[in-house]
Amino acid sequence: MGDPVRRRLPVAPRISVLARLRDRIEQGEVLRLRSRFRRRRFFAFLAVLGPGLIAGIAGNDAGGITTYSVMGAETGYALLWLFPITLLMLAVVQEMAASLGVVTGQGLSDLIRDSFGVRWTAFAMLVLLIANLANTVANFAGASAALDIFGVPRLVTVPVVAVAIWALVIFASYRILERIFLSISLIFLTYVIAAFLVRPDWGEVGAAILSPSLSVPGVPIATTLLLAVAVVGTTITPYMQFYLQSAVAEKGIDEEELRLEQADAVVGAVWTNTVALFIVVATAGALFGSGIALESAGQAAEALRPVAGDLSGALFAVGLFGASVLAATIMPISTAYVICEAFGWESGVG
Repeated sequence: MGDPVRRRLPVAPRISVLARLRDRIEQGEVLRLRSRFRRRRFFAFLAVLGPGLIAGIAGNDAGGITTYSVMGAETGYALLWLFPITLLMLAVVQEMAASLGVVTGQGLSDLIRDSFGVRWTAFAMLVLLIANLANTVANFAGASAALDIFGVPRLVTVPVVAVAIWALVIFASYRILERIFLSISLIFLTYVIAAFLVRPDWGEVGAAILSPSLSVPGVPIATTLLLAVAVVGTTITPYMQFYLQSAVAEKGIDEEELRLEQADAVVGAVWTNTVALFIVVATAGALFGSGIALESAGQAAEALRPVAGDLSGALFAVGLFGASVLAATIMPISTAYVICEAFGWESGVG
């Protein structure tokens, strides 16, 4: 008997099967490469992350928290529509400062001296020095007011915090300081939690964000205008930009990482404005219409306790302490950067 007839696929279908198999293998390899590339980009972003996020969140200092608290207590949710606008403004300013730091490798004071001469540099240095001195004092007051809620005497808080900040700035390296600052930035989550504990009407919150208006029943238009200007002023502060550009230059971020640093700056702007919005939501939900007149962030934390519970007030106070310590550390560093760059001295942390 002859050999049995073997069933064979035609040539064309066999080639088609092999082609599909090869395509699937190639597609799988492409997907693996894409996944690996994304992981590398993510870790590269984490390596760059720092200056933009720190500079942005440092703007929510004791003065800023007071401004947001007063705005929430006096105008409720009415001015929440400002935050998308200030987010865009801050993102643009921070992205510009970060880009200048990456491309030039110089701080802002360095560039002012090179472009406009010593006189304008000295003027900028003097103005920033005076402003930072006043703001540093305000942040020490904020830190002491926050711990005063927990029964820690102010005479203890101020010297302990001052010595701790001095030791960090003098002895810690830039990398260590950056990690500490990034850790402190997580403390601002307390404001998000505090806002949820107040149980605001989220429908009203969303409507206020999408409905621009300066009209608040029972509140003079001059007050709302003043608060609107104050929000813009406390969101975009000079020391943040001086610190950001100098920190980018000191970190040694090169042009290949420019887009990653720009993303860092935008992330900082988003987180900063998100925290600010939740501060307003917390104080508006608990204190608007109560007749309580706020003059400081410490008073806001105290006022929240009987209305929204002890936990809400405690979280608000913890956030105030973290914000005050962060800003009180960033401001002297920013001042040192500006002075050293103005005179052409070597600058750096640690």
